[in-house]
Amino acid sequence: MAQFALSLLTAALALASAAQAQCGSGSPHATVTGSGSSFTAKKGSSNVYSGSDYRAAIQAALDSIGSGQRVAVMASGSIGASTITITSGKIFEGCGTINVGNKSGRGAIESTDTSDVQIPYLTMTGNPYFGLRFSGTRNLSLGKITMNLSGGLGIRFDRDRAANSNVKMDVITVTGAGSHAVETWNIDGLEINQVIARNVGESGLLLQATRNAHVGLVDGNNVAAGTGYATFRMANNNGQNANGNYNTNVYIDKVVSRGGGRGVFCVSQSGGVVIEQVDLADNGNNAILIENCYNVSIRGGKVNGGGEVRISARSEFPNTRDIWITLQVDNTSVRESPCGDNTNWTLSGNGKRTIC
Repeated sequence: MAQFALSLLTAALALASAAQAQCGSGSPHATVTGSGSSFTAKKGSSNVYSGSDYRAAIQAALDSIGSGQRVAVMASGSIGASTITITSGKIFEGCGTINVGNKSGRGAIESTDTSDVQIPYLTMTGNPYFGLRFSGTRNLSLGKITMNLSGGLGIRFDRDRAANSNVKMDVITVTGAGSHAVETWNIDGLEINQVIARNVGESGLLLQATRNAHVGLVDGNNVAAGTGYATFRMANNNGQNANGNYNTNVYIDKVVSRGGGRGVFCVSQSGGVVIEQVDLADNGNNAILIENCYNVSIRGGKVNGGGEVRISARSEFPNTRDIWITLQVDNTSVRESPCGDNTNWTLSGNGKRTIC
């Protein structure tokens, strides 16, 4: 049995090693190598940059390739308070660790008004204004993105710039952001495998004005402590269809939240959402708050301790309506005030209930 377990462990380690080795594997069209104060960017066998500026080396490598071609940044270094720009069709692999500074209003890495950009791998550290910043993208693909930050915001899709379509993300892991781990605006067609947020100041995943979305897992630990934000938050007409209705178009498989602020929060005329399962414990603010949202379904799961499960509404928006909640609630309360329109509760557990 021990031998079997050992062989399983060996296989798992080999798989993990193989996955890591994929970054930069094969024959990238351009590479960035070096360390310290000496970096070289090559396209094929030709040098396109040689010098002490890590950011300049990366940008030179990116600028040297065409659509459909790939850059692998093997070197680790710091770009300071500056920006790397990725244009249409390019594939960017950050295999080393890219340390970044804070450039006001800008992303450490940006892609705007582009199509078919891919970032299969990235490891980022530092305190960016935005780690990754996007707008006006089509067919953007983000793979395994790891951000171990000391402040700032992880991934941001801009509010006041062109909209995005067909965005895909695999596993986004953000630790230590002062603001949100992932914040979207204006996306039609979003697919996320996992967002893992640890010790993040505001939201883990914040969706705004985003529709036709599917998210596998949002997992937050100590997210949004002392704030009104949440591990998973929907706001600003999220899930409202182009024709104005709230027919279901946002699908979330699971939300896990421990500690921090709120667990799940839907607000400001959002909705059109099904959350299949929640696992929420010890949230410092509401475990769940649904406020002025329409067509929201939470189909199962459990809440243990923490702040109350609440349906509410503010007077400036139409009342909360068409809510279905099936939930086990223990060691905290459930409250509906004011009464929603067409609220449907299926509750178990020892939580006190004050519902309509």
